[in-house]
Amino acid sequence: MDRRIPVDDRTGHPTVPETTRRADRLSGTRYGNRPTMKDVAARAGVGLKTVSRVVNGEPGVTPETERRVQEAIDALGFRRNDSARVLRKGRTASIGLVLEDLADPFYGPLSRAVEDVARAHGSLLINGSSAEDPDREQELVLALCARRVDGLVVIPAGDDHRYLEPELKAGVATVFVDRPAGKIDADVVLSDNYGGARSGVAHLIAHGHRRIGFVGDMPRIHTAAERLRGYRAAMEDAGIPVEESWMSLGVTDPERVRRAAEDMLCGPRPVTAIFSGNNRVTVTVIRVLAEHARRVALVGFDDIELADLLQPGVTVVAQDAAALGRTAAERLFRQLDGTPAAPERIELPTRLITRGSGELPPAD
Repeated sequence: MDRRIPVDDRTGHPTVPETTRRADRLSGTRYGNRPTMKDVAARAGVGLKTVSRVVNGEPGVTPETERRVQEAIDALGFRRNDSARVLRKGRTASIGLVLEDLADPFYGPLSRAVEDVARAHGSLLINGSSAEDPDREQELVLALCARRVDGLVVIPAGDDHRYLEPELKAGVATVFVDRPAGKIDADVVLSDNYGGARSGVAHLIAHGHRRIGFVGDMPRIHTAAERLRGYRAAMEDAGIPVEESWMSLGVTDPERVRRAAEDMLCGPRPVTAIFSGNNRVTVTVIRVLAEHARRVALVGFDDIELADLLQPGVTVVAQDAAALGRTAAERLFRQLDGTPAAPERIELPTRLITRGSGELPPAD
């Protein structure tokens, strides 16, 4: 084995590979044991108060002492413990956001809007996903409360939020968004799900459709139930009896949605149009319609990426996800600022965007 030590061509001195040097530096590292102000004080040969003054930018330290303290900070990799500092003031400068599904594109702009408002108020945002599981939602919410977040923005998965009552009494500001809280009074920011669905279905009726299918999410979910109610109201307004085979609610799994759409399209009285209850349902329905010989009209609730590039473009009832997040976060920080107000239900309007799929006439 070749055990020769590499030599630097310019100096003639032995060299050690960078990876070896790095390993040497880290060999004594004990992860999880961060340097403290006491460590900095010992290295710099000063008292704890002096280190505190330097770290917090306070006066009363000579330039030479400040230099020694800063050198010790740099050498040890010390970072100020902001958590301890803000806890002494009774606030942690952090809020929690509990979403239904972090992978759902709808929640991207909502989460970003909450984060922007939090940042403007000097707060950190911590988020997690409930995966539409009420137990997981409760676990996440209480874990965030245990970490002393100042407030919570929650997209609820469950329909009983009495577990939050002790936290609300303890001063944890809370706003629900997209769906209301269950069995407690709390601020909530919603879209007009009922009105949006009603206008979307009325749009299909105005273009001559009478056999209109509805494919939605699980009926226990507030948004799904409200959109179904809007569908029924539009059909009733037009004097159109609704057949049970035209409605299907359940999980948004593509296979379930595909079966539902195909059943509606191939039954004895096939639908000529479909109203899809959310963005994930819409994507699957588009795939089904692409394989179907007969042209079928489509209006979807929630806008989807590339909807304008399809042929025809997809007509949608669009929510403003960013406005939902921003409004909820602003309401939360009004609570944190001590502005007294009774719990409020805020409902934001939706918008019908026509692109072609919802304007197709009945094929028969």
